[in-house]
Amino acid sequence: MDGSPTVLEVVSQPSARPIPVPIQAAGNFLAKKYGKAVQGILLYGSCLRAGTDQDGLVDCYVIVDQYASIYQSVWLALLNRWLPPNVFYGEVNLEGRIVRMKYAVLSLGDFERSVTSKWFHSYFWGRFAQPTAVMASPSHTISQRIISGLGRAVLTFLGNVVPQMPQQFSAKDAWSIGLALSYSAELRAESKGRIATLWDSNQAYYEQVAHAAFSANFPKIKVIQGNDIIMYEMEYSRWDHMKNRIAWIVRKVQGKVLSILRLMKAAFTFQGGADYLIWKIERHSGVKIELTPAQRRHPIWAGLKTFWRLYRKGAFR
Repeated sequence: MDGSPTVLEVVSQPSARPIPVPIQAAGNFLAKKYGKAVQGILLYGSCLRAGTDQDGLVDCYVIVDQYASIYQSVWLALLNRWLPPNVFYGEVNLEGRIVRMKYAVLSLGDFERSVTSKWFHSYFWGRFAQPTAVMASPSHTISQRIISGLGRAVLTFLGNVVPQMPQQFSAKDAWSIGLALSYSAELRAESKGRIATLWDSNQAYYEQVAHAAFSANFPKIKVIQGNDIIMYEMEYSRWDHMKNRIAWIVRKVQGKVLSILRLMKAAFTFQGGADYLIWKIERHSGVKIELTPAQRRHPIWAGLKTFWRLYRKGAFR
């Protein structure tokens, strides 16, 4: 052993850092709302990166024991099981200031399955491979299960990315290409500049977790220690590369459909759902769509009617 941190030690780092009071207030609100069903409150996204909620919504995942225990509506429980996660809006008043949050609900069982290679699409393991903080959990045992899941997400993510690498590559190459592939499999085909920002904001995390993963979990990868940068070397067969490439093409097609279905579902669960749907598309595609009052009253029907318009404008690259 060279004394470098393990994958689990690296993915635990965000959870060990202090959480700003407004963001913790959002976590406390969710913990109180879902009570004994809560297995974990996870913080991710821009507010975790910036350490503040000033730029927008606090992004959280609420990990619960089972869907049936948290919903009065059978339909919400079924939708959460059939097409996870369900997405909701919440807000809490903190000393006269409103802290707004967008949170997704996922069962612990679905979380643990979604970070493995058994979950074909990258929606979950692509997210949870990125820095994520466990803000609350009922026990150390459950917290460690979640941390283990975050570590597994990293291994699943890198395992699905490495076959697309050149023979020699850096951690930055792996994460930049991997994030681009993952985001292209949703509505959110992020620009190279946006992906570079994600790397820059957590460079140490990405470098450390890649080194830990490649050193201990990928025996075919050779670690090349340079003076200024660590490189990795592995030669995949053409067949391995082609199989992996086909898988990403399938994920991209599958992901567009799943993303549209999730957005349509969010139109019901998210306050101002129709506006959220359009805002989400505009944010990640640059396509501007104005909603009429009638479309706001009937977001799903409006979504079906405007889908073709959005597609023709390039919203679903």
